[in-house]
Amino acid sequence: MRSALGRGAVVATIAFTLAGCGLAGQGTGEQSAGGGKSSAAALKDLNKLQVKGRAPMTGYDRDKFGPAWSDVDHNGCDTRNDILKRDLKDETFKQGTHDCIVLTGILDDPYSGKTIKFERGQKTSMDVQIDHVVALADAWQKGAQQWPVNKRKELANDPLNLLAADGPLNSQKGAGDAATWLPPRRAYRCTYVSRQIEVKIKYDLWVTSAEKDAMKTVLNSC
Repeated sequence: MRSALGRGAVVATIAFTLAGCGLAGQGTGEQSAGGGKSSAAALKDLNKLQVKGRAPMTGYDRDKFGPAWSDVDHNGCDTRNDILKRDLKDETFKQGTHDCIVLTGILDDPYSGKTIKFERGQKTSMDVQIDHVVALADAWQKGAQQWPVNKRKELANDPLNLLAADGPLNSQKGAGDAATWLPPRRAYRCTYVSRQIEVKIKYDLWVTSAEKDAMKTVLNSC
């Protein structure tokens, strides 16, 4: 049974998806840029973020953000399967798992625009990966290395910062920020950048000057 947090995440994701439609054209800055906010509002939020250089990667390890895919909302399902359940359609589940373990489903990939068939298995599961919208290594270099482990674990499992996406594109992104990687599907870039800004506002992460410039360029084209 999905928890209240899970249901809220579904609503938030639907809002993001709907807001991301039709953003490829030019606008006045009042169009939605994701999360129900206009691009003008996202730009205002961007200006609230501190601008600094990257801190060294010294000491970074994925384990510093807690065990991968913890059941942080205590609904009996790990975070990866929660996000698959949220972002896929026509899902099937492993019997006896209370609809926790997703076996198959279809992803309308926001990053590429492709339709991807997901099938759980050693050779197929990685076709769909769960992207950290703000990469954990990027967060580490922009404030997270000073946090207590509980806050890092929260970021790593926050539905706002998680998105099911095309596996190869997620691997291509790596730890990139908006200055080094954007989704190939231009119609989703406003939503993507706005979501990164929302995550960074929530967790008080900073941006580099190049990252801020890249975000402004995207949002000014919405």
